[in-house]
Amino acid sequence: MKQLLLGAALCSIAGIANAQIPLVNATCPGNIEVHADEGGPVYINGKEAKLKKFSDTYFEAKGSGVTVSIMVNPDGSSGVSYTGKGRANGVCELTEQD
Repeated sequence: MKQLLLGAALCSIAGIANAQIPLVNATCPGNIEVHADEGGPVYINGKEAKLKKFSDTYFEAKGSGVTVSIMVNPDGSSGVSYTGKGRANGVCELTEQD
């Protein structure tokens, strides 16, 4: 019984660990620089952004008039896109990723 409880506890901890935002560095059109530390926070152009988690694989960070979307793909890779002022939007280029 103890082994079953220990196994359940370890699985839940592993699920929590996987639900964190990944380490991401990206450059978006319009000279927008994005940096996310593993587990957060997220910085947009060097300023800490407000982070909202929608699911274990989708996060949004808002700051400096920009919303940055960070997606974690099934293979563990990340994707970053942005929406800015005047309906500006696009896909960001990953410059470094763990």
